[in-house]
Amino acid sequence: MESVSIPLGVQPVTQRRVVRSEWTKLISLRSTRWALAATLLLAIGIGVLACIVFETRWAHLSAQDRADFHPLSVSLAGINFAQLAIGVLGVLVITGEYSTGMIRSTLAAVPRRLPMLWGKALVFGATAFAVSLPATFIVFFVGQAILSGEHIDIALSAPGVFRALIGVPLFLTAMGLFGLALGAIVRSTAGGIAALAGIVFVLPPIVGLLPTSVANSIDPYLPSNAGGAIWTITPDPGTLAPWAGFGVFCAYVAIAMGVAAVLLVRRDA
Repeated sequence: MESVSIPLGVQPVTQRRVVRSEWTKLISLRSTRWALAATLLLAIGIGVLACIVFETRWAHLSAQDRADFHPLSVSLAGINFAQLAIGVLGVLVITGEYSTGMIRSTLAAVPRRLPMLWGKALVFGATAFAVSLPATFIVFFVGQAILSGEHIDIALSAPGVFRALIGVPLFLTAMGLFGLALGAIVRSTAGGIAALAGIVFVLPPIVGLLPTSVANSIDPYLPSNAGGAIWTITPDPGTLAPWAGFGVFCAYVAIAMGVAAVLLVRRDA
């Protein structure tokens, strides 16, 4: 049997080298910096602003508003917006290559294709977590320092707080990977962003139009609602348990990534 030799000076394709290549591409994109900056701005800025508003207006709030108030929820007010920014970046990570035609060069360098997808997922997931983890703790400590002026802050050791603060970066990372998978499936920036926004922001209100019994059965299992359970302190009735909900969301991400992998192998670049 004839052996296949590698030409002198040409290194074999390994997953480690693919990961290094994807890291180089990710940090060299201007869209990466802008999207990560937007994630930080939304997560920290909106959370701090919300804490300032509540601290300033606390003496004038009604008894019902005070009863509905939770210091952690206020600090994390920006996460619902940050999830869109990180999800859009996930879409752009792969659709940007399709729009410029660079995907053909990428797949020529990595002909087996799947290592490229796993490399993108690993690099982007690690980056998203590394950015969102400190942002979450920053907005928590800054927000609670602001709320302490009215003695309405909450301690890190309070029940559920640490779990929620760890849950936020896990949720944002999973949302980014969900966006990446959708982008790989549709291979279009506009289509990927539209799909992400539709699933995360449009689908829940549509389900809310269904009969109450049906809506209550479906609503907890929607991707954003299931995933959001991991960082929710005061869940609505019927909401999934934190880790169970996050597990459901991870299942959505895994299914989307699996579909993306199958299509990546079967379709032409």
